[in-house]
Parts: sequence; structure tokens; C-alpha cells
Amino acid sequence: MAKKEYAFYPGCSSQLRGSASNYLTSVNAMCETLDIRMTPIPDWNCCGASVSYAGSGELARHVLNARNFALAETHLPGQDVVATCAACWLGARETKEKLDASSQLLSEANEALKEAGLEYRQKTEVRHMVEVLIEDIGYEGMAKPIVKPLEGVKIAGYVGCQTNRPFGVAGESFENPMYLDKLVETLGAEPLTKYEQKVTCCGGALAFSEPEKSQKQIKAIVESAYDHGADLIVTPCPLCQANVEVYQSEINRKQGTKLDMPVTYYSQLMAVAYGASAKQAGLDGHVIQPKKLQDIAVKVVAAKK
Repeated sequence: MAKKEYAFYPGCSSQLRGSASNYLTSVNAMCETLDIRMTPIPDWNCCGASVSYAGSGELARHVLNARNFALAETHLPGQDVVATCAACWLGARETKEKLDASSQLLSEANEALKEAGLEYRQKTEVRHMVEVLIEDIGYEGMAKPIVKPLEGVKIAGYVGCQTNRPFGVAGESFENPMYLDKLVETLGAEPLTKYEQKVTCCGGALAFSEPEKSQKQIKAIVESAYDHGADLIVTPCPLCQANVEVYQSEINRKQGTKLDMPVTYYSQLMAVAYGASAKQAGLDGHVIQPKKLQDIAVKVVAAKK
């Protein structure tokens, strides 16, 4: 039996051929080492991160999340629901807080769920993967399986918006959350603690509707990492990862810059430090190759042979 067991909400972006499928690959490698069992919620559905903005209304979004909660309570009773995607976690946390605080909204959501033979009984907790790592495993526990410290790698911890506001990670400052810096240090790399863009928004969906505004944000995020001597940026958010990595080439094309900063997930750092190959850590799924991590991964694999 695994040391820790959770009801896993994978989210849409991590699915096969999704924009963050390599995130899930690295999470699986990380969890295997830490003896964490993440059982996907059977028949889970999209969290509805954007449906309310598309005109479907607030209730529809909350019902989508409540359905996932009800499925978890039915099939994985007693297990916390854990999301790896920041947007999924944020939306699910909001739904839980609103349903738990309003008997009327809860009644309306359950009336809709009744059509599927489900009911949300308010027995589930909703957590982000980083909360599990910090609160249930701890930095000491995360350090124990390290076989190859990430020595010589300078990392800018980019938290972004959604794991920081409005809920945040317990005990962390909204203005200067330190958990990514602590994690980077735990893994033997050098955290750039003065990196001032760590909670700047990447522009989110503005990347499509108002790309100039989003790209201005992204440029500032990347240039600050360069200014602090970063080898790469690390984030807990799939949307931040995609935006900050993918649009560097577009910014270069428009503005004549030469941005080429790798953007990775915390779980990829952990997987490599725990001895995973580049493929097992999902490092083959990047537009901008994280060469320093790839080099360490190759050394780890060579050392095992």
C-alpha cells in the first residue's frame, strides 16, 4: 500500500497530446519515488475554468466541479481531491467554498447532479499537488530520495497568479511566496530569491484576445529571469508554463529580442533529482529545451548503469 493516497483530478491540459502532458509524466515519476498513489477520479470531467466567462453562468461551472467531488466521494471515499493544474485547483477551491457556505447554491448544484444519480455531501477536501508535497511530505521528506542534486543550476521560481491569489498556499506571503525557492534549494539548485516577477500574471487567456498585453507581461517575466542569471524558470501552473515558453519566439519575431529561456515544472526538477531519465521527467516535451536539466538526467541514468 502506498504511503499516501489521493483522489487525483488530472485536468484537461495534462491528457495525452495535451499542452501539459509532460507535466503529468513528471508527476507520475515524482509520485512513484515518493510512494504517493494518485488514483484518477473515475469519469472525471472538465473543471469549467472558462465556461462561465463564455456565457453559461456560474452555476454550470460549480456543478461541473461538484460532479467531480461527488464522484470522488463515491469511488474514493476519505481521499482528498488533488489537482496539479493551478486553474483546476483554483476553480475547484472556489466551488467548494461557495457550495459549503451557501445552502441554496448547494441545493441547486445537487438538484442538477441528481440527474446523474450523484450528490455532493461536502466530505471532500481540495488541494494542489504542491500543498501535498509541502504539508504531507515536507521538505525533509522531499530531500531523502535525491540521488543527483541539481548543483550549478540557477532557477527563477515563477509562482504566477492562481496558486497565490486569492487562496494561496498556507503560510506563504501573497507578495513573496517562498515555497518554490525552498523546493529549488532542497533539490540542490540555486533559487533566485530576488526574482521580482514571481507573482506577475502571464496574461492568461489574454494571449489569444489581447496578445500585446500578454506578451508584454511575458517579456518582463523572462527578461527578469535573465537579469538575475537564471538558467531556467520553474512554475506550478500549466498555463503559465505554456504562455511563458511558447510566446518567446513570437516576442523575438516582433521585437528583435533573443529570448530562449526554458520554462519547466517543479515536478520535472524533482523527477530528475530522483534519478529519472529525461523522458521519464517529461523533458522531451518542451519547445525550449531545458539543456541543463537534460544533461543532469543523462548523468543520472549513466550513473545507474
